[in-house]
Amino acid sequence: MSLYTQSIMVAFLITIFLSFALFIPWLIYTYRKYGYLSISKTIIMFSFIFYFLSALCLVLLPFPPTRDTCSLQAADTVHYNLRPFQFIRDILKDSGIVLTSPSTWLYITKQPAFFQAFYNFLLLMPFGIYLRYFLKKREYWKRAFIISFLLTLFYEVTQVTGVYGIFNCAYRIFDVDDLMLNSAGAWLGFFLAPIVWALFPSHEAVQAKAAEIAKNDIVKPLSILLAIIIDLFIAQLILVVVGAVVPNNSIFEFFIKFIMYMLLFGLVPTITGGATIGMKVLRFTMTSVKGNSIIQKTWRRCFAILATISLLEMIAILGQIKLNMDSPFYVLQIVITLVAFMAALLIRLIIIIHVARVLISGGKRHLFIDEYAGLVATRKK
Repeated sequence: MSLYTQSIMVAFLITIFLSFALFIPWLIYTYRKYGYLSISKTIIMFSFIFYFLSALCLVLLPFPPTRDTCSLQAADTVHYNLRPFQFIRDILKDSGIVLTSPSTWLYITKQPAFFQAFYNFLLLMPFGIYLRYFLKKREYWKRAFIISFLLTLFYEVTQVTGVYGIFNCAYRIFDVDDLMLNSAGAWLGFFLAPIVWALFPSHEAVQAKAAEIAKNDIVKPLSILLAIIIDLFIAQLILVVVGAVVPNNSIFEFFIKFIMYMLLFGLVPTITGGATIGMKVLRFTMTSVKGNSIIQKTWRRCFAILATISLLEMIAILGQIKLNMDSPFYVLQIVITLVAFMAALLIRLIIIIHVARVLISGGKRHLFIDEYAGLVATRKK
């Protein structure tokens, strides 16, 4: 595997890790801003993260085997090149290329210095394409050029300082040609960007869809599901804190969890008029289908959530029963454990299928907890 491939693979693995960490915050941001998940913006944002990490890894990796990089170099090693267009001299040197003889120009493609310069030119071209998307207007090309120059300057300074002192000598040189080639590549990418972004919905199209969703008071099923995930995450954080200060006991933990869910899914919506904390974060609330009391409907929804969670918790507790092998009920315990495992698996499978059908329906179906309670989501105050 080449050094370039290894660097890109490292960037890919880091991107996967960051995707897990950033996906829920990204969903929250997207739903707060647009009211729906823009697939195009999600692809663009996470592909940008992958590209940026790939470029950084290509610049910095592989690291030297030791922090004492001075010991790996001669005392007179030069760590910088301040002569512009040195790459042209390197390409022509001992290449057999004669500028007045076009037949020799093909030798350029056989020169390592040519490919190094060409790769440097391509390195920030995607960055220019992304800048065009973020800056939107062609008139901002000067701003894009300055941003690109500052980015490549950051790369070069990082290299010449040995990653800011982590290594006692630079293991790659500061090259003024890299500054020029990287910046020129990004500048060209900025002007070529419309060819790429023509494949994706424009900012205006995304904004228009967001306006339509707001006008028609549409709350996507994924918004409702995300609100539940936020509420459950808050509950879990509180339970972790409680669990750190109280003895570990399954029954007591179940009781605390039951109270916590009553507060989050029952009391909070009662106070706010139908919205849990998660719903408040995503800027929507619940309202009664038939205009009945929202408090009564809210507690019906809370009961449906508590019943589902309690059933799973009780099955889990039954599955954790441990008896001595000499006990006359040991065989019964094995049967109960197996039945509990199969029941928990079946219930979770049913819930997953149900949620998947709701999400695929695009709003034509409702989660069973909302259907039972007679509630629908709304963005109207």
